[in-house]
Amino acid sequence: MESSPSTSEPWDSGRGRTLLRIARESVAEALGLGASGTYDEPWLREPGATFVTLRWRGSLRGCVGSIQAYRSLFEDVWRNARASAFQDTRFRPLEREEYAGLSIEVSLLSSPEPLACSCEEEALALLCPGIDGVILEYEECRGTFLPQVWEQLPDPYEFLGQLKKKAGLRPGFWAPGVRLSRYTVLKWEEEE
Repeated sequence: MESSPSTSEPWDSGRGRTLLRIARESVAEALGLGASGTYDEPWLREPGATFVTLRWRGSLRGCVGSIQAYRSLFEDVWRNARASAFQDTRFRPLEREEYAGLSIEVSLLSSPEPLACSCEEEALALLCPGIDGVILEYEECRGTFLPQVWEQLPDPYEFLGQLKKKAGLRPGFWAPGVRLSRYTVLKWEEEE
């Protein structure tokens, strides 16, 4: 499974720090607290799918991202950071006073890989707790959990049930049209 944009250069902590800096500068600029730097690294122009997770004093404050790579890695991180801060419908928009207590995590997603399963039992047997991010789709319902969610929901049955609930379905729901895909992430986080 591909774990980064199509680049021959390795993914190291330096690149992760760059992505974290881009996310932080995006939020700071939107709050009127500073301007962004200039980034001209070629790898930032390659397509990338990311999620940006914001925590304020240790509690989730926003998490928005892209499942498929459809824009440059720079733009994806930049826009997802702002969306996490101001458009995650679970939270009110971030305020300037919260910026100092904010910590940021950036997850870079691999390309999703469909899981071939005809029933929930097969799906549960295929999942790799702690490793797989999972996308669930059924008709117009769709939801995803990053691999990090396994930390709160380590039981595969509960994990999948909560993912169904997030997608707008009942936790016990299953039908022939349910589609699952999995992906992995490379992630970097600021210290809280």
